[in-house]
Amino acid sequence: MRIISVTNQKGGCGKTTTSVNLAASLATNNRKVLLIDLDPQAHATLGLNIKADTSMYNVLSKLTSKKSNLEDIIKNVSGDFDIAPSSMVLSTLEQELAGEIGRESRLWEILSGFKSSYDYILIDCPPNLGILTINAIRASSEIIIPVEPSRFSLEGLDQLTWIVNLVKDRLSHSVSFKILVANFDSRLRHSFEMLEAIKTKFPGMLFSTIIHVNVKLKEAQNSGSHIFNYDKYSRGAKDYFSLSRELIMQETGTNTPETQVTTEPATNIREKMSAIVKKEKPTLKEVVFTINAPEAKDVFVAGDFNGWKTDDSSRMVTGDGAWQKRLNLKNGKYRYRFVIDGKWTDDPTNELREINPYGETDSLIEISQNKG
Repeated sequence: MRIISVTNQKGGCGKTTTSVNLAASLATNNRKVLLIDLDPQAHATLGLNIKADTSMYNVLSKLTSKKSNLEDIIKNVSGDFDIAPSSMVLSTLEQELAGEIGRESRLWEILSGFKSSYDYILIDCPPNLGILTINAIRASSEIIIPVEPSRFSLEGLDQLTWIVNLVKDRLSHSVSFKILVANFDSRLRHSFEMLEAIKTKFPGMLFSTIIHVNVKLKEAQNSGSHIFNYDKYSRGAKDYFSLSRELIMQETGTNTPETQVTTEPATNIREKMSAIVKKEKPTLKEVVFTINAPEAKDVFVAGDFNGWKTDDSSRMVTGDGAWQKRLNLKNGKYRYRFVIDGKWTDDPTNELREINPYGETDSLIEISQNKG
């Protein structure tokens, strides 16, 4: 079970929007997800039209007259997506826990004893760095920090990373974090400039996925739903689906043969590795993806073959406006698209296409021994 806090002390950065729609997207990918609304403003709870008599306050408080276990307050949103709701009374918990020993670990203790079948627990944190946020960080192994491409967001990241280091030093708890660029307006040059500034200051710490400005995300929240129930073909749905796929791809990246500990003699390992290489090599074929985009600043090729990632490994190189990427692929059928300055498009030179879940078209390529 992965426990991930979604936090940023700056309001308006897409924190709750990310918490709700990432949880919904993970659920559409057959992951069982619990969203804990730890924000006293209860925007996630209200935005999903959830009504409840008890909330996270009744779970965390020792003074409440309606003491509850976490499993008692959980409400189903849709399918594999559940929520532990919040309420305004949660704001009193800061004062209630002020003099309590171990107050920073209250949520961690609860989740440690929580028996469940969830694959993911996402925690929507308050827009501040108080005791509730520290509880969330202590209970998590990962943090997602949504930021909008602005100078103020960049400065706020320093404060949050300071809190992460404080939790590490005082509570002996290390937590990894990644930055999610949200509310990205690709029409503005300033957005690209700030994106580069964030990449420069925090190299290798950004998600490949970028969440673009999309009015459908706000409309979904106003209607009391998440984006996949409101408009699954919208740009917002595509972005959060891509983010969920990026997280899911990490699930299989922690137990590869290269990272397993072994006591087998090195000579045997080399022989086995050599045999594997010989076996796999004939099934790999070099494929050259090309697209003409002379005005573009960044172009990627993303598809089934790379988990739909848009990072340095999928970045294309240009010469006189013609962008190119060489990949070695195994035999099989793949869907793919180009991403030109943040805009997804199919391959205009490839007539083989297939409708995707968003009502748009993916280009198709089939690799076999006889054709490439």
